[in-house]
Amino acid sequence: MNTDQKTPSNPQFVSVGAADDTRRIAYRKRVAPAGKPGVIWLGGFKSDMKSTKAERIDQWAQANGRAFLRFDYSGHGESEGRFEDGTIGSWLEDALAVIAQLSEGPQILVGSSMGGWISLLVARALAQQGEAARLAGLVLIAPAVDFTEALMWKNLPADARRDIEEKGVWLRHSEYSPEPYAITRKLIEDGRKHLLLDRSIRSYCPVHILQGMQDPDVPWLHAMQLVEHLAGDPVAVTLIKDGDHRLSRDEDIARLLAAIAAIA
Repeated sequence: MNTDQKTPSNPQFVSVGAADDTRRIAYRKRVAPAGKPGVIWLGGFKSDMKSTKAERIDQWAQANGRAFLRFDYSGHGESEGRFEDGTIGSWLEDALAVIAQLSEGPQILVGSSMGGWISLLVARALAQQGEAARLAGLVLIAPAVDFTEALMWKNLPADARRDIEEKGVWLRHSEYSPEPYAITRKLIEDGRKHLLLDRSIRSYCPVHILQGMQDPDVPWLHAMQLVEHLAGDPVAVTLIKDGDHRLSRDEDIARLLAAIAAIA
């Protein structure tokens, strides 16, 4: 396989779910010779696989002969479904299905923001299936673990909580999008089924966390709380004093690519 080729400009699709819940998940896959672990991108809340960081990882994978798989959760980017219907559980199902159907051998999961939470949930699910060896490592960028509860619900004003409880949805304005984000009761309630910070967390592989200290969405102390819960696994943390939530500057991406390369 020629690893110098570009990934397709148009996405491919894989089916996830069953019956009325079936949806087509869009993905792009770069194939490389077997050897070093592949890399899988898990994006953030309302983000997509064509983000700056994902594109730069693809360029790195091309230059270094590494396999790279990226996808959009249902209701995100080029995948089917409505964003408002999505939950942490359904997006976790998307990730597990994509990994099972489209990857082989050890993988490095790169999880950004919500993708950090999903990555840890994937690690737990694989371990429960006896497949912990599928993961060579995790690189987590501003990991928003338990964000629906710890970072969102607990900090919402009373009127927003009331809208969610009584109307089923609250429209949250975001600096990352001209359109408000729909925060649904379904998202909040399902999120409570997947909380991690109330117990010890195992990844069964090395973890490297990249965290900006000027991040307004995921405070750096939240990342430190995650480190405390990962007591059973090797964890490295890079705190970036002037870093924001996205960590998409050239110097931030250089740190990200170095973290991926250092795992294997």
